[in-house]
Amino acid sequence: MKFLARHEANAYLLLRLVFGFLFACHGASKMFGVLGAHRIPPGFNLDYLSGVIELVAGVLIFVGLFTRVAAVLASGEMAFAYFKVHAPLGFFPIQNHGELAVIYCFVALFIATRGAGRLGIDRS
Repeated sequence: MKFLARHEANAYLLLRLVFGFLFACHGASKMFGVLGAHRIPPGFNLDYLSGVIELVAGVLIFVGLFTRVAAVLASGEMAFAYFKVHAPLGFFPIQNHGELAVIYCFVALFIATRGAGRLGIDRS
């Protein structure tokens, strides 16, 4: 599978871009009530704070700026969300509807280990 190995950098770039875009959309939907979601009123509460983290971290990951820090923050937020919201509803993510939080958590952790990569502002 040398063909695939040659495209590792491009695949990672796509992963970073798609993850950053989707994570930012998740935050924008909470903060602004766009994309079919209800807006969370501004204030110091965990729901609004999660929207801020998702929007800012998503944009930073997408452009590749402070990528590692943003990805660690995103990963931690998703781990917290999983254990606070989903885990009390059942043991398995498929049972407690926490699959999205789990996959976001681990993809963000992977991005944190790799850095911005190609076309990132950080170039790390």
